[in-house]
Amino acid sequence: MATMVLNGPGLAAGDAGQGAAPAGVRVQLDPGSDAAIMLRVAEGDEAGFTYLAEKYHRPMIHFLYRMVGNHAVAEELAQEVFLRVYRARSSYRAEARFTTWLYRIATNLAVNHARDTKHERAAQTVYLDAPDEETGTTPDLADDDPSVEERMLRDERMAAIRKHVMALPERQRMAVLMHKYQGMDYRQIGEVLKLSESATKSLLFRAYQTLREKLKDFV
Repeated sequence: MATMVLNGPGLAAGDAGQGAAPAGVRVQLDPGSDAAIMLRVAEGDEAGFTYLAEKYHRPMIHFLYRMVGNHAVAEELAQEVFLRVYRARSSYRAEARFTTWLYRIATNLAVNHARDTKHERAAQTVYLDAPDEETGTTPDLADDDPSVEERMLRDERMAAIRKHVMALPERQRMAVLMHKYQGMDYRQIGEVLKLSESATKSLLFRAYQTLREKLKDFV
């Protein structure tokens, strides 16, 4: 991970991010939890911030890459996410999970980037099935040693998945990415998207229903 300067003039506290709860509410926390560490960051624990940034740096790049389809842009946005986390440190409250707050910032950044660069992405290929940098594995890989025909069918299927996931309405697409690729549950996704748990379930149900219909030839 690139080293981040924590004492530069552009890092003044008070650039509040989303996810902060009202001040004055006391919550009992595991001292080793992300939320407790972030509260210590708000009190000046820069080592805690470095720990959280390193812990979530790779997952954040993976998430943003699947949102924007460009690794360099994903890395830049990930740096911006942690910059905003640091700037908003004094406003953080622990009523929501730290990851909820983190992914809400990341989602807003990715959505804004997508809207700002929409005209540049008309012919862009987005690889939802990009191999993991550490393991080299690919989502939905059925066999360790597939035949040529199986590889062709798998590639065709993955291309169809990419196409139809990225064609989903914005909120449905974000929910699917968080649910399938980040392992987030309904409550967490709802907190990021500011939806109730039941509304999140309905959103994902509609998204997966659409995908099942579009991909029925591959099921």
